[in-house]
Amino acid sequence: MIYIMLFVVILAGAALCAQSSINGRLGSEVGVLESAWLTFVVGAMISFLIAFFFEPVHALNLFTAPRWQLTGAFFGVAYMLVIVFAMPRLGAAATTVAVISGQLLMSLLIDHFGWFQNAVIPLDSSRLAALILLAIALFFIYKSNVQAHTESEPH
Repeated sequence: MIYIMLFVVILAGAALCAQSSINGRLGSEVGVLESAWLTFVVGAMISFLIAFFFEPVHALNLFTAPRWQLTGAFFGVAYMLVIVFAMPRLGAAATTVAVISGQLLMSLLIDHFGWFQNAVIPLDSSRLAALILLAIALFFIYKSNVQAHTESEPH
């Protein structure tokens, strides 16, 4: 079961990258805010319909949940605006690896300190090595983007 879940999460990551690339292109054509607005409006409509028809009853709702848990929505908006702006300028690979780098760094901190009521998983040498290797990957991907951009400019 865990392998199926990992595969589904990998597919979700691929879909997120495709969405970021599409929104980045749309944002460069119609504007960053307009592209983000379209994403959130369509996403709100779809998630409302799914929740209305399929979501089971929970003990808490949006009005009774702890307020700090509602701040995640603000992070989603910030993420969308940054991605729509950055994707056409940095390229899909560099933007995606930069996002993954930020996600990995924050996830290691969340695990290590047990923030947001998560289980504590200490930062060890293998986790630190993964972060360093991802930073190296980001460096090389960005460097190749700069080189490709320099080579494509007319001399």
